[in-house]
This record gives sequence, C-alpha cells and structure tokens, in this order.
Amino acid sequence: MPRRIPPAPGHVRVSGGQLRGSKLHVPDLPGLRPTPSRIRETLFNWLQADIAGTRVLDLFAGSGALGIESLSRGAGEVWLVERAARAARAIKDNLDRLKQANARVHCVDAGALLATPPAEPFGGVFLDPPFALDLWTPVAAKLEAGGWLSEHAWIYVESPRDEVPMLPDNWQLARQGEAGQVRYALYRRSPSDPLS
Repeated sequence: MPRRIPPAPGHVRVSGGQLRGSKLHVPDLPGLRPTPSRIRETLFNWLQADIAGTRVLDLFAGSGALGIESLSRGAGEVWLVERAARAARAIKDNLDRLKQANARVHCVDAGALLATPPAEPFGGVFLDPPFALDLWTPVAAKLEAGGWLSEHAWIYVESPRDEVPMLPDNWQLARQGEAGQVRYALYRRSPSDPLS
C-alpha cells in the first residue's frame, strides 16, 4: 500500500551558510517532499570541506532546498532541474529574491537533460527523485555514462528507508543515515577501471 506523502510545508529555511535562516517558498504540489532541515544540516556537515567552488547538479530539485543550500555554503555554480513548471518557477523566484546569480533553473525532465553531455562535469550531484517512480538506477547510469560527473564527484542519494538503490559499482558509500521513512546516503565516485 503506497505511503501517503504529507503536503508541502509552505516554506522551508536555509539551515546554514551566508543565507542561513532565509525562507524558501514551497508550492503545495502532489509528491513534493522537501528534504528536512535536519537531514540537510547533516549532509552539509559531511560536505563542508568539499562544497566551496564546486559545480553542483540538483536533479529533481522540487523545492530547490538542496541546491540553494549549496549556494549558501559556497558552491561555485548550481543547476536546479525540475520538470514541474510551478515548482521550477518557485525556485527561480526564491533565487531572484535571494539575489543568487550562480544558479540556473532547468524546467525539463531530468532524463531528457541527461541525454546530452554537459560542457564540463559536476563535482556534486543530488539524486532525490519521487520515490514512486523508482528512477535511481537509470538516472545513475545516465550520470555515469554521459560525462556528468567529475572524477571524484560526491553523489547524495535519498530513498525509502527499506530500499537501497542499485547504483554504479564505482560509487563508494561514504556516509549514510536514516530519518523517519527516509534513507539518506553520500557516495564518492572513483574513476571506472578502463580494463573492467
């Protein structure tokens, strides 16, 4: 029986960095599930030595909280990918209000975006798709095959607590935790062995 997803909270706050405490408006859309502030704080504590200056890709951005939190903590550039037009517009409005120029909002399906290799790879990726769509494995494969990841990129993955997604073998689990019904994990990419 599918779990009921609670409604979007109306707003979330940035948990750290130069924008700490800033309110992000979140539209009430079906399936929109912003990453809770406690998980975001833990994640960015894990990443604090590595986020500054990094190019970050926030796939399935939803509220944009993870991407905007990255900007707050010094990311060099952030792409936020969200196919729902209302959610993408809310992210853009939040970025404009907070005067964040180093971000691009892409209102497009993540799979369609990943079909074309980027001009340069990303050092950090947030992979938090709608749980019901089971997109972790195919999206991870596209990220790995399409030149989207830098040699030692960090990849954050959020999934149901009782489900560990099948991910590329060269994504090594670095840290993980659980909160409620959510498993959150941080992986470090190692370059694929050309002989394998």
